[in-house]
Amino acid sequence: MSAAVIPVERTALLVCDLQNDFLHPEGAYGRAGQTALEIAALPERVKPLADLLRSRGGWVISTNFTLVPGRGGEPMISPHLKSLRPFLAKGDFQPGSWGHRTVDALQPVDVEVEKIAYSAFYMSRLEWVLAKCGVERLLVCGIVTNGGVASTVRDAHVRDFETILLEDGCAAFSPEVHEVSVAALRPVCRVATVGTMLEEVANS
Repeated sequence: MSAAVIPVERTALLVCDLQNDFLHPEGAYGRAGQTALEIAALPERVKPLADLLRSRGGWVISTNFTLVPGRGGEPMISPHLKSLRPFLAKGDFQPGSWGHRTVDALQPVDVEVEKIAYSAFYMSRLEWVLAKCGVERLLVCGIVTNGGVASTVRDAHVRDFETILLEDGCAAFSPEVHEVSVAALRPVCRVATVGTMLEEVANS
């Protein structure tokens, strides 16, 4: 089925990891000084599309990076992540916490799905949720372009979702990495801007 014939009701804005612990100054990354202007700008840029989709019967589904608390509440962190982000600590990205939650600008989301790895499909209930919602087309936004976004887009592609990467709805910790990542995804899915999709949804 082509994107042109998939109705808005079967379309979801898939929000990857736009959470307080990543974006808010008081979140885990903000406290550690791990920020980027391009990332901070994403929620307000994507908000009009989220609002329009909701008003037209589409879906807003967020996938939220999660550190599962283990014994004593200590987070279960993969060795590679612990090496990259040694500042991550007890309580960060904990399910049900403020930091784990999707940022306020994009609320209310319809469904939040916990994820534990780069791809939002890996060992999560995302595919089940999308099936229950009747979703066939994904408009993908979030962070980071070269990590969670790229992995999720590729996994959506092999599952035959009509997948559209929102080029200006994603960001990485450097513009150069973002641009290279978008270029690498062009053979995998359609790449469009938030403005283009706003127009298409409005006229559908």
